[in-house]
Amino acid sequence: MRGLGTRASGTGHTGGDPCSGPLRPGPTPARGTLQAAITAVAVLAALTLFMSACGTGGTGARDEGPAHADSVAGTAPSAAPVPSRTAERLDAVRLVKADPAVSAEVKRELKPCVADQYPVDVSYGDLTGQSADDVIVNVLTCGDAVGIGSYVYREKGGSYQNVFKAEEPPVYAEIDRGDLVVTKQVYEKGDPVSAPSGENVITYRWSGTRFTQAYTMHNDYGKTAGDGPTPVPDN
Repeated sequence: MRGLGTRASGTGHTGGDPCSGPLRPGPTPARGTLQAAITAVAVLAALTLFMSACGTGGTGARDEGPAHADSVAGTAPSAAPVPSRTAERLDAVRLVKADPAVSAEVKRELKPCVADQYPVDVSYGDLTGQSADDVIVNVLTCGDAVGIGSYVYREKGGSYQNVFKAEEPPVYAEIDRGDLVVTKQVYEKGDPVSAPSGENVITYRWSGTRFTQAYTMHNDYGKTAGDGPTPVPDN
């Protein structure tokens, strides 16, 4: 290659460095109007291409330097997954039976109702303000589902410790907005098991080492006409 300033035979182009001035179309053979038009278009296209190269420093590409990492499109790194608070599902029956704080009477009543189905309700939630969920276990009777024992277990050192118990039936414990709420039904003389006269609702809060009573509420159940026998309609 001899440089851009050398005239090539039969190209129809003359001149020196294309970046120093416009290229001029040279004489073309007389081959008719159509041939002249084709040649002119080709020359103009070549002229435009070379002028563009000169306007960008002769490289034909923009001089921008290396691309920055932040200019490369891509997905933002996803946040690290938050570990679940939910405790592993425990064998509540085994936990209660192995707990020395549970009375012998409750353990004796804790037996399957049907096949291997035990009468226990288990809840998981935050009661003591630690990373692992606390566990509430309510032990019920098989026939009428009366609560005979309620317990709260807190994880510590890989095992669960009893931090609360209530064994005055009928009793039932649950979580309400971070508080431990224990409901004890009240029976008056003659009340059937299915129709107590009222209930005491006691709210407990974790003090850092144990549950302390926050407040107590009592509800009286209303007596309705539907409690009595339903009269048989006349024919």
